[in-house]
Amino acid sequence: MTLRIDISGLPSERLLFAASPLAELTAMLHVLAEPGHHPRHAHRAGEVWAELPPELAERLREAEFLWRSSAADFLLPARPRPTLAEELDDVDRMDDETYVTAALVSTCGNRRVRYAARSPLSDATARERALDLAQARGARQEAFAERLLADPAGVRARVRDTLEQCAEAFFDAAWADVAVRLATDLRLKNDLLKRQGVGAALASVSGAVALAPDGDCIVVDKLQDTATTGHGAGVTFIPSVFGSPHLVAVHAPGWQPVLQYPVAEPGPAEPVSLETVTARLEALNHPVRLRLLRTLARGPHTNGELAHTWELSAPEVSRHLAVLRRAGLLTARRDGRYVRYTLSVPDLTALGGDLLAAVLR
Repeated sequence: MTLRIDISGLPSERLLFAASPLAELTAMLHVLAEPGHHPRHAHRAGEVWAELPPELAERLREAEFLWRSSAADFLLPARPRPTLAEELDDVDRMDDETYVTAALVSTCGNRRVRYAARSPLSDATARERALDLAQARGARQEAFAERLLADPAGVRARVRDTLEQCAEAFFDAAWADVAVRLATDLRLKNDLLKRQGVGAALASVSGAVALAPDGDCIVVDKLQDTATTGHGAGVTFIPSVFGSPHLVAVHAPGWQPVLQYPVAEPGPAEPVSLETVTARLEALNHPVRLRLLRTLARGPHTNGELAHTWELSAPEVSRHLAVLRRAGLLTARRDGRYVRYTLSVPDLTALGGDLLAAVLR
């Protein structure tokens, strides 16, 4: 499953790598809302919550739908600015319909709201549909959606004020810490783009991002199958320290594609692709293969030994071993006349984490 961004004929200079204070604040707010997704930052999230004024803490809870399960598209700017104030000014210049529709997508948890034939600000049917979806998500979502539809200007001003209070309370200090890392990452990406081309730059973003073989499409390993285009303004890539492990994409019609990617951390290698995780889960979804793995967990075995242990035919065992090998769960080593199969314990151990990373991505 992939997100495909059509860049056929797009000049490389239309691929923009830039830091965004607003996008990084959004990533940090997501950490505060979902610290379990971000074990590296969970301690810091606890410290921030402990020091927040009660009124600001309540404001974050009332609007968390804008950044908790997904980020409202206007929080990931296609043209990042040097300061948070400038980016918030750009958001203020959006018309109410664009802002409200993007906010409702996050609040209601259903992208169909965006495609309503009429605006929920002016059409009663569309409005009721949006409120029904928000109600299904919970009382807080319903209350936020009601306020947003009744007084969009008031809610917009309150959200901006909340973000500005967050900057003063904790984000300005965090931004000063991470800005150097973001700048270092951007120098690397822009140098690769200039010297080695689009493919090399995309490969350095994430193992989940690649240039299609024909060079006309950016392929992003995501849980949805969808497509958009970078024609016109181009595609923007925003690095994030707080965003890991998420790979956040703006791809709805009418919005310039934006990809917020995690800056590489020292430690584990790139996450396994969703395709590989799926293949491994499918390989394990068979009782015979699980029996074979039980034996291989005790040490290397040949095809014949496995067949004898489980009273199976050699060709049947061979077929199951082939599936496990293609999934990367076994290795094979020739030992004279025999081939001994060994369980890849690290890959099997990491499967749960790999699955979680693929889902969160």
